[in-house]
Amino acid sequence: MEQTSRKKPLLIIKTGSALPTLIEQMGDFDDYILNQLPGITGTLVAPVTERLQLPAYEEISGVVITGSHAMVTDRAEWSEFTAGWLRGIPAGSLPVLGICYGHQLLAYALGGDVGYHPQGVELGTTAIELTAAGRHDPLLGTMPLRFIAHVAHAQTVLRLPPGATLLARNEFEPHHAFVVNGNLWGVQFHPEFTAEIEQACIAEDEQALLRAGRDVAAIRASVQENPFGAQLLQRFWELTQAYA
Repeated sequence: MEQTSRKKPLLIIKTGSALPTLIEQMGDFDDYILNQLPGITGTLVAPVTERLQLPAYEEISGVVITGSHAMVTDRAEWSEFTAGWLRGIPAGSLPVLGICYGHQLLAYALGGDVGYHPQGVELGTTAIELTAAGRHDPLLGTMPLRFIAHVAHAQTVLRLPPGATLLARNEFEPHHAFVVNGNLWGVQFHPEFTAEIEQACIAEDEQALLRAGRDVAAIRASVQENPFGAQLLQRFWELTQAYA
């Protein structure tokens, strides 16, 4: 783990690495998050796939859980360890943001169900809508009622955990964002992705998509650069300031 100058750092739980070709061009999952937060100081990256070690809750100001090429349903040792650690976060305290795999892992840790999406992979840039609760949420409520975001996932939260509030959805994905206890957020979309990263993900999956009969050209054409992912991450950073 590497810590910079902030009194209580923002913890990034790194649940794997991007594909080697993407790392060479654009960096790794933790880099994507930090690139959307220019100028911040004080972060701690914990690569849980390499060692089962996470800090005490009182030592950090907030948590971001990255995406991964792993699947929550694989029940890997590092994933189960992280789920147990997330389960112990006191209600209404430390802000947590799970992204894609992190969203699914958080839902699973809190008693929800995760599995493969019955309609297959969601990929590209898509429109997402806030629910009535989402409009008043401290994190998602800063977003437009309807916004676009980059997506890349095969698994999904099939059932939200007990006590969860649904914050955002679209026609394909009914659980694009939720919150539990006012401090544990999950987002299925990728606020850390840029259009370039999304296009690279599509290129990596192109052959599998073609075999599945998907219209790769249409998926590529859907990709649009947008400010909303950075806006969400910056708002989350603001919410951690009370714990710094």
